[in-house]
Amino acid sequence: MTTTGVQGTQGYAEEAEAFIARADGVAFAEKHAITLHLTPVAPARVLDIGAGGGHDAAAFAAMGHRVVAVEPTPAMLAGAIARHDNPAISWLDDSLPDLAVVSARGEVFDLILLSAVWMHLDAVERRRAMPRIAALLAEGGVMILSLRHGPVPPGRRMFEVFADETIALAEAEGLRTVLHEHRGSIQEQNRRAGVTWTILAFSRDCGRHPLGPAATP
Repeated sequence: MTTTGVQGTQGYAEEAEAFIARADGVAFAEKHAITLHLTPVAPARVLDIGAGGGHDAAAFAAMGHRVVAVEPTPAMLAGAIARHDNPAISWLDDSLPDLAVVSARGEVFDLILLSAVWMHLDAVERRRAMPRIAALLAEGGVMILSLRHGPVPPGRRMFEVFADETIALAEAEGLRTVLHEHRGSIQEQNRRAGVTWTILAFSRDCGRHPLGPAATP
């Protein structure tokens, strides 16, 4: 999710408490069952883009990871900090597609998570965002991204985004697709409404240059 006034965050500030409560009601292991095997061994550097109420960031910190959690909606960010005040988590007000604050830190990450975020960006924003995100992924790192399909909640800004486009954008940045799964929503209300999800994961193979194939000796 990308602060009031930032494209993609519409509707979240008004429903921050309800959204956080729903997110906290889903177990981390259930939500991320498809990708848990891709989580690096702790301690690792994790970037949670669109951290919402901080449920995922807190779970990663509890595993022993160091987490940078990005959330641009002030009400969501404040709620996350209040619930999950942990020295292993750095909370940042930043937004896609540029991630200017994160990029200025000069860090790279072993795991980048974009859970229920990417479909808030339009096509131009997605093309601009992917190189910024890919540049933050360390060699051997993994990026996990989910795409929501189905009816758009009132007041939200969402686009139908397809896996093929997302894979092409990632591969153009030297990332390799390591997971492509489609599943129903684990939230009953969304499942009844016909919401489904595409789960994608990409890796930055060691020695692979972001603008081309792996370097040869």
